Amino acid sequence: MADKSTNGHHNSAAEKYLDLNGDLDGFQQAPKGFATKAIHVGQEPEQWKSMAVVPPISLSTTFKQYAPAQHTGFEYARSGNPTRKCLETCLASLDNGKYGLTFASGLGATTCIITMLKTGDHIIAGDDLYGGTNRLFRNLALPMGIEVDFIDYTNLELVEKSVKSNTKLMWLESPTNPLMKVCDIKKLSDLAHKLKSDIVVVVDNTFLTPYLQRPLELGADIVSYSLTKYMNGHSDVIMGAAIMNNEELYERLKFLQNSTGIVPSPFDCYQVNRSLKTLDIRMEKHKKNSIIVAKFLESHAMVEKVLHPGLKSHPQHETALKQTGGHSGVFSFYLKGGYEDSCLFLKTLEVFTLAESLGGFESLAELPSVMTHASIPAEIRAELGITDNLIRLSVGLEDPEDLIFDLEKAFAAVAKQQKK
Repeated sequence: MADKSTNGHHNSAAEKYLDLNGDLDGFQQAPKGFATKAIHVGQEPEQWKSMAVVPPISLSTTFKQYAPAQHTGFEYARSGNPTRKCLETCLASLDNGKYGLTFASGLGATTCIITMLKTGDHIIAGDDLYGGTNRLFRNLALPMGIEVDFIDYTNLELVEKSVKSNTKLMWLESPTNPLMKVCDIKKLSDLAHKLKSDIVVVVDNTFLTPYLQRPLELGADIVSYSLTKYMNGHSDVIMGAAIMNNEELYERLKFLQNSTGIVPSPFDCYQVNRSLKTLDIRMEKHKKNSIIVAKFLESHAMVEKVLHPGLKSHPQHETALKQTGGHSGVFSFYLKGGYEDSCLFLKTLEVFTLAESLGGFESLAELPSVMTHASIPAEIRAELGITDNLIRLSVGLEDPEDLIFDLEKAFAAVAKQQKK
């Protein structure tokens, strides 16, 4: 395999940004005790007869009972599993929540949450969402008779006007995907609960993880995750989660988790549980690498605009400072060019891999308009600004000079093409 590193011979354009280490002043401080909870909560060796320090993988689908309906808390693996319980307990603690539930995927968690609704109910969703969530709301919820309005959550007046008597759910991402809009979670949660006490506010926190943002502390009712991304961080598990403090919500979702059967495998639970032990140090590296790359891109002549909440140029930068501990490795930028230029740029990359998803240790790059967000109607993509020159990066844990050098080579290839 070819050596993709620069072997120390990176160009001067790359060198210029290596000593920045991220412009991270002004963000919220890292939560105290986070690493300790990630390592120890739900992992107590005393819960196993073997006193295993690392929770074992329990693959059994059924569990012996002392007498009919008298058991140790486990009956059938769809209803509950010891390995899954370890993970759910740990996940809840990281968000300072009381209850955690895991699902077979991030969209599985979303499906379970909207299953709480009935025909005639109303969802207010962000206008800029992960393509799979948008597709689920448009192609599943709407045909089931559930009303859905997609709005810009950065406009509080619009949010207030959008609440109806039948509004039951507010679904938002912050930052959004792929346009990186930052929503004021506290103001939105307070507004929703003031206007209608039974609205459930859900925040998809996949991009930041509880290390950088904890929506429950900002007033949200449920925080959802695609654990596939940063929480697992190794691009080898598909899983989702929902964390909450409200016991009634927990019981409703636990019932639906069991009834719909959207549950993860014990092995995958083991994998994510393992990965949480390094979440804090991985996120620190992701956020530092990404701000270095973002500042490089912002200064580049072939870049139209960079969408990174850590940059002072971002329109909601101050909101990001107020409610987060920094930004992760995923952000977007507009290349000066069209579809062919974007394709050449992405195909030329070597350290960045052209692939969907995000949040792994490896750096990825993609074109949302034809990849992750292709299912969104073309006219809506155009209206939002998800154009053919919008490129989304997931900056990984590689050496930042190698990432910058890789981007430089791709820019050079595009520049050569444009001169022809």
